[in-house]
Amino acid sequence: MHRLLLSGLILVILASCSAKKAELKTGPWRGLISLQGQQLLFNFEIVKGGEKYTANLINGEETILLDEVTIKDDSVSMTLHIFDAALVAKIEDGKLTGTFLKNYAKDASLPFEATAGDTFRFTSEQNTNVDFTGKYSVQFISNKNDTTVSVGIFSQKENIVTGTFLTPTGDYRYLQGNVIDGKMMLSTFDGNHAFLFSATKTGNSLTGDYYSGKSSHEKWTAIKNENAKLPDEESLTYLKPGFEKLEFSFPDLTKNKISPSDERYKGKVLVLQIFGTWCPNCMDETKFLTKWYKDNSNRGVEILGLAYERKDDFDYASSRVLKMKEKLGVPYDFVIAGTNDKAKASLTLPALNKVIAFPTTIFIGKDGKVKHIHTGFSGPGTGVYYDQFIQYFNETVNELLAEDLTSKK
Repeated sequence: MHRLLLSGLILVILASCSAKKAELKTGPWRGLISLQGQQLLFNFEIVKGGEKYTANLINGEETILLDEVTIKDDSVSMTLHIFDAALVAKIEDGKLTGTFLKNYAKDASLPFEATAGDTFRFTSEQNTNVDFTGKYSVQFISNKNDTTVSVGIFSQKENIVTGTFLTPTGDYRYLQGNVIDGKMMLSTFDGNHAFLFSATKTGNSLTGDYYSGKSSHEKWTAIKNENAKLPDEESLTYLKPGFEKLEFSFPDLTKNKISPSDERYKGKVLVLQIFGTWCPNCMDETKFLTKWYKDNSNRGVEILGLAYERKDDFDYASSRVLKMKEKLGVPYDFVIAGTNDKAKASLTLPALNKVIAFPTTIFIGKDGKVKHIHTGFSGPGTGVYYDQFIQYFNETVNELLAEDLTSKK
């Protein structure tokens, strides 16, 4: 009898030990995502306040707070900001081993691991004799030989390189990396984007590779050019001949139908934001529009977000938008317009030639007519280009607010 009691007590103790939560080391971590035979390195830090853990993703000057970090037994799950994705890993001796999990498409998930204590990106070596600093005319070349014109801007201090690429449909946000044996390595991981760039330099020219996610790969070439620029952002998306207005009726987050001809928008300037919660560039624009709207909503301007989500499911889509609104404190309204398939998105707005970028910003005047369409967005990671967008946005809205409708009757 005593032996049975002793055995039972031992089993209870062992079960209790096995159920004990693992300790997640606080401070800096160096993460690694394996994609297409390559290693994408990124940095993050773990913070603990009381019993609650949080994390910060770090890309150059950017810090993204992850405030949904949970530990169960020997594993950790970090929900990746507003995105329907997470880092899920086993904790063991200052190491993490697991998966960068995309909940909306689990077949797109990637292996993930991390080591506590390291603060460098690709290398801790401080010195290099190759400098990649400058502005470049860039051409990306897909596997199908399709080309995309871009502008690359890089800044190098000792052996730390930061920068980004601007494209006609948006920017690659905050890139960070190092030079290893003469090769520039840049990466970003912002919770949805998992981008890796490499390049070698010959004279004023660069030749490199770009890896994105599980399968996307492009070659790229660049020539140093301080006058490099993109096509006019207002020339890419436009109204088809015979159209002056956008006509649509989409459900808001409570399924009430919303149209730009509704009474609430009459006589006001209306800014339409074509976006998706899965899109980090859209997150950047939403942060800008949130602050701008709070400062300017009393001037006769409204903003309406048209959400194109990953799934053709209203409940899923509306839940993603609602989470984003809460996380970012967004005060303006949203409707569920469709999915992120650009061809299908174009069918929802037949007056447009096509939807080619998330985000795209459409400016409607007080008379209800479309006045400007701006394709893409240059976010805060682009520096002066972001400042130029803010200036463009303010000047465009001011111009539309100044329109006198009585003189046109």
